Amino acid sequence: MAEISSTLLYSAFMIYLISTLFFAMSISDKKNEKAAHTKKWGKMGFISACVGFSAQLGYFITRWIASGHAPVSNLFEFTTFFGMMMVLAFIILYLIYRTNGLGVFAMPVALLVIAYASMFPKDISPLIPALQSDWLKIHVTTAALGEGILAISFVSGLIYLIRTVDQSVSSKKTKWIEIILYSLISVVGFIIISMAFKGAGYEANFEIMNDQNQPEKIVYEMPAIAGPANGEQLDESFGPLFSTPSWMNGANASIKLNTFIWSLLSGAILYGLLRIILRKRIAAALQPKVNMNPELLDEISYRAVAIGFPIFTLGALIFAMIWAQQAWSRFWGWDPKEVWALITFLFYAAYLHLRLSRGWHGEKSAWLCVLGFWIITFNLIAVNLVLVGLHSYA
Repeated sequence: MAEISSTLLYSAFMIYLISTLFFAMSISDKKNEKAAHTKKWGKMGFISACVGFSAQLGYFITRWIASGHAPVSNLFEFTTFFGMMMVLAFIILYLIYRTNGLGVFAMPVALLVIAYASMFPKDISPLIPALQSDWLKIHVTTAALGEGILAISFVSGLIYLIRTVDQSVSSKKTKWIEIILYSLISVVGFIIISMAFKGAGYEANFEIMNDQNQPEKIVYEMPAIAGPANGEQLDESFGPLFSTPSWMNGANASIKLNTFIWSLLSGAILYGLLRIILRKRIAAALQPKVNMNPELLDEISYRAVAIGFPIFTLGALIFAMIWAQQAWSRFWGWDPKEVWALITFLFYAAYLHLRLSRGWHGEKSAWLCVLGFWIITFNLIAVNLVLVGLHSYA
């Protein structure tokens, strides 16, 4: 059953890729392009997205059967589920707005999320005692669904900014858009660099003293830029260039920080290569291809937040606090994951207030949607990979 699950996930990934190509064909810029041409490729893109979602849903069900519990208990499982919820949110909003351009950006982001998940251990393991609760599937799946819908507001907001911001001159706005695109490219860089070192069989071994004052061996699968605090290197591999800060306790904290640094470095290399090839800013190269109605993009962003925010609040805060009370005998404990869930809630609450009460539409709204997704991804990547807390078992 586990093999069937893996095959279904791989199939879904490839079908999503095909869907992206179909949507890209639907917005191809040709003077003799007819409406029928656009509708045909857009319909094929939508159908393939639905087929891919069905395959990934099959992965989810078969992995649930194989493991005996909801497959959202570690970073691989949660991140793949998050990507699936992004696709579901896109399908729903596409049915409402029939906008092919949204698929050109939404499907690649979902692909990046799923590819990012594939870099983490995929083994099926029993649940630790802290996760043996029905609240696991209630809290985590609801939170992921809300985040998936909110992610579409980011996609629509980013398209809006690429479409409307003047790319003929360099400005603060164009630089921030490039930073956003660089962050997406960094995920691609992380995937490539992880596969490269894993394929090469690279290992670097260190020994540290754990909390019980016993020696513990930790293994790096990438060259050690950030070594473990007070760790001893057991081989003659590269590095480390510096030690992980002592406040980042935990055997895997240094590995997570090292992975994060490599993601940024590989992203910088890829971004630089793209700039050399395109000989212009990436957003400037994309702008001629993005000819969607800005007012429609603004409405999609708002609609995604209006739907996703209450679902996220229900899953990430209300259900989470109920489970925390049962598991740890307190509703709130200022764990890093809890704090960033609260920050996400407050941010989107402020977004709705500013839009409905202060009239923040258009570009201001788009920037907020982009910033909101940055908060979500920081919670997913940095908080899980770098910070240590009660949720570190993920």
